[in-house]
Amino acid sequence: MKLAMLTLAATLSLTGLAAADPLKIGVVPGAYGDAVEVAATEAKGKGLEVEVVEFSDWTTPNVALAAGDIDLNFFQHRPFLENAEKERGYDFDVVGQGILANLGLYSLKHKSLDDIPEGGSVAIANDPVNQGRGLLLLEKAGLVKLREGVGFLGTLDDITENPKKLTFTEVEGPQLVRITGDVDLAQGYPHFIVASGAFDPSSGLVYSGIEDKQFAVSFVARTENKDDPRIKQFIDLFHESKAVKDQVHKSFADSDKLYILAWQS
Repeated sequence: MKLAMLTLAATLSLTGLAAADPLKIGVVPGAYGDAVEVAATEAKGKGLEVEVVEFSDWTTPNVALAAGDIDLNFFQHRPFLENAEKERGYDFDVVGQGILANLGLYSLKHKSLDDIPEGGSVAIANDPVNQGRGLLLLEKAGLVKLREGVGFLGTLDDITENPKKLTFTEVEGPQLVRITGDVDLAQGYPHFIVASGAFDPSSGLVYSGIEDKQFAVSFVARTENKDDPRIKQFIDLFHESKAVKDQVHKSFADSDKLYILAWQS
């Protein structure tokens, strides 16, 4: 009997029917992770095993991808990726479009931007690209002016005018929702706010707009592994799944103004 089982296993392996290693996908909590979980469940029914690995920060998913601990991650937009490649020497590729969230500035203390006080406190993302996006929002709100031409690569050092003498606290992006109640104004990501249940993600005092697809969170793989057929199979399923679309809508508080599906636009 033992010999027969070994023979069967060898036969399955030779014919490609043996169970393959699962496709490992790194995510962060909230809309992106929830959507991938839904797709992973559907993928299993189609013969593709997927393991979803959750990270709590925006550094480790790329470290894990580079090390080969995961095959794919889904948490970053292209400018963030390009900055990470420049800083860390990664060799990654975007292999599938994802979700474009409408970044906002939120306050649990004030009802309008005009109410932000002199010397008020502002929480802002601590990574280069997302901090730049937050600063552009503050400029859009009329609270600061930035050095000309810095765009989304701006940092706190690029603030040229700060008439209200605002003070800034730099926070890891996923943790901004936790500090919103402690400051006068905070950069916020609707999907993290929904996941936390802390306040209304539609209550932003100003939004970035959802017209720039380069900021869509996308699927990223190692360049050497980007043609793995399992990756294409999973992304195709993700894009075609009604259950995924329904979950994304739910994860963004059922509000069309908070996101778009970048692959459909």
